[in-house]
Amino acid sequence: MAGIVARTVRPTVRAASAEPPLVRALLIGTAALFVLLVLVLPLVLVFSLAFSHGVKVYLAAFSEPDAQAAIRLTLLATAIAVPLNTLFGLAAAWAIAKFDFCGKNLLITLIDLPFAVSPVIAGLLFVILFGARRFLGGWLAAHNLRIIFATPGIVLATVFVTVPFVARELIPLMQAQGSDEELSAAVLGASGWQTFFRVTLPNIKWALLYGVILCNARAMGEFGAVSVVSGHIRGLTNTMPLHVEILYNEYNFAAAFAIASLLAALALVTLVLKSLVEWQEQRAARGTGTPS
Repeated sequence: MAGIVARTVRPTVRAASAEPPLVRALLIGTAALFVLLVLVLPLVLVFSLAFSHGVKVYLAAFSEPDAQAAIRLTLLATAIAVPLNTLFGLAAAWAIAKFDFCGKNLLITLIDLPFAVSPVIAGLLFVILFGARRFLGGWLAAHNLRIIFATPGIVLATVFVTVPFVARELIPLMQAQGSDEELSAAVLGASGWQTFFRVTLPNIKWALLYGVILCNARAMGEFGAVSVVSGHIRGLTNTMPLHVEILYNEYNFAAAFAIASLLAALALVTLVLKSLVEWQEQRAARGTGTPS
């Protein structure tokens, strides 16, 4: 009976997956054309326009104090936001996947909130909360603490928009893995930290690295929320995306595309790292005999 069912199902599956050559050619051609127009050509244009006035002009764009300040601020905000969201993502994924508690669904919803809320709205909320004449702004001003139109506001906005990336990579994986290995380690006398570093972390290391890479990419390229809370103060509160906008609005196209090419190069590096992590994860899954 099983053989009859198998012989009946296999031709059906094969017929459903075997598209006519013309259909396959149209689908592949449409996808290739879309990728060429939307992804490849813009990248080529960014780099070609960045070097259109020569290497000397290209390098001069990075020697300006405002450009260097924008690069430093972008790296600073990223260096703070990524570790914070990595720790939060680990803690949240551990709690959601390994324990049942009141408010679990609420926590999952809050993690997804930055995906649902526009970054501009998030920036406005920070302005309302920490503005000079708002809820906490008066107390902060009285104590000479400045959040909005300063580096702390940019860091807060960057942290907010990058909250979901690490957690969302870890939660499904840790839920699928269950708690059996951690319970076995606890029965054998392992402490909480020993269980984490020797059991949990090796099982999630590739998903964790994948989430960190995505979080880093979003932190460096964030524009909307940062634009609202920064105040666009040149040399002080402009990140690289904001600096590109200012240069472009001033018709300084060579410098604008030079800084934009740096962001594009960082995005390409992120893409390469992402592909390497995916390849390594699939290789590790094949080595252990588990499906990737």
